[in-house]
Amino acid sequence: MAYPQHALRYFFVFLLAVTAQAGWQHTSRPATVIGALLPAAAQKAAAPAAKKPVAAKTVAKTAPAKRAPAKTQAVKSKPVAAKKSATTAAKKPAAASKNAAASRAAVSRSRSRRTQARYSPWAVPTFADSTAGDAVDGDDLVVRRAAVEALGRYNGAVVVTDPSSGRVLTIVNQKVAVEKAYIPCSTVKIPVAMAALSEGSIDASTTIRVLGRTRMDLTEAMAKSNNIYFERIGAELGFEKLAAYHRLWGLGEKATLNLENENPGLIPEAPPQNGGAARMSSFGEGIQLTALQLSALVSALANGGTLHYLQYPQNQEDVAGFVPRIKRYLDVEPFLDDLKRGMNGAVSFGTARRAAFETEASMYGKTGTCTDYPQKTHMGWFGSYIKKGDTMLSVVVMLTGAGGVSGPVASGIAGSLYSKLDTAGYFESPQRFSPVAMIDRSGTYLP
Repeated sequence: MAYPQHALRYFFVFLLAVTAQAGWQHTSRPATVIGALLPAAAQKAAAPAAKKPVAAKTVAKTAPAKRAPAKTQAVKSKPVAAKKSATTAAKKPAAASKNAAASRAAVSRSRSRRTQARYSPWAVPTFADSTAGDAVDGDDLVVRRAAVEALGRYNGAVVVTDPSSGRVLTIVNQKVAVEKAYIPCSTVKIPVAMAALSEGSIDASTTIRVLGRTRMDLTEAMAKSNNIYFERIGAELGFEKLAAYHRLWGLGEKATLNLENENPGLIPEAPPQNGGAARMSSFGEGIQLTALQLSALVSALANGGTLHYLQYPQNQEDVAGFVPRIKRYLDVEPFLDDLKRGMNGAVSFGTARRAAFETEASMYGKTGTCTDYPQKTHMGWFGSYIKKGDTMLSVVVMLTGAGGVSGPVASGIAGSLYSKLDTAGYFESPQRFSPVAMIDRSGTYLP
């Protein structure tokens, strides 16, 4: 049924008047009540009528004088306020949810940082002044300068030795290099490979399965520092043979002739509980090594097998009166080339690639990275030597600290040192005279 528009308007005004007189004060939205009484079609027609000022005036005339303004205000403003209230109420839970999530994330990050700090295995800083307290009166100052610049801010030690005589040309961070011994990490693979080659359990052509169908020979295993390879040959050799060969190569004893407070390192008396001979052959578990011992060993490889007592001159008088002292000869000649291929591979395509630089010199080295848990430090090792013409030089870098410490980083420091000396023409200078030529194979000094 259709209603005339004017009739609807009058009906709407009549309802407003009745509502006002009846005192429906508690109804905050009278329009809703009115809408419920009308059919749908009538609501559409009534909507514009409710907004016209005529209706408002009529209400003012019909309703009590004091109540009309209140009702008019309620009709106009209450729905808007309700909408704003609803919107605000909707926003508050979302904002509260976001704040709660951010608070939980902040607490989680804080707890994570506290947990990491509490349970970190490292307590030694990565950066420090490694030159503090060093005495340099007997150093080769050209080598010293290159070593200090190459090490930079890192916390560690650098030992540079002349393999032809055993003279230590410089030590950066002398206290650490002389008095401290650490787990050797993967640099232990050098003496393990020497032991296996000496025993004949492997040769250059021997391949060992390391993962699935993947097999490696000694060259690739040395270059890439494969732990499984060395754990298998170490387990085959057994603890007793490994310990004996390590002592033969100079581990577990003092490397120098004239340095006080030198740490002799350690070869365990029994297989390590953590992994036994296998773990001892991949990371050096149970072994403590000094930078001086590693320098003496790689120097012996550089000169063909002569293990010198390292000597570190303390002043220029010591330099002028220097005489080499031989500890013993190592029978490495039969397998030295096989070992050198692996150590050169480390620099060419393996873990020590950072050591490489543009030069005609031949470089050989081995990296090591692991954590020394008893001393709460992460380790970065690199034992190396270089040959260019008639000049040989051995460089050992040992880094201690936490984040940013590794064997590859140590190899980069050694490479920088070699590069600086090469740029300075150090390897082109005439070979420094060494009395080593005056000593026969028995170790007797010839007048």
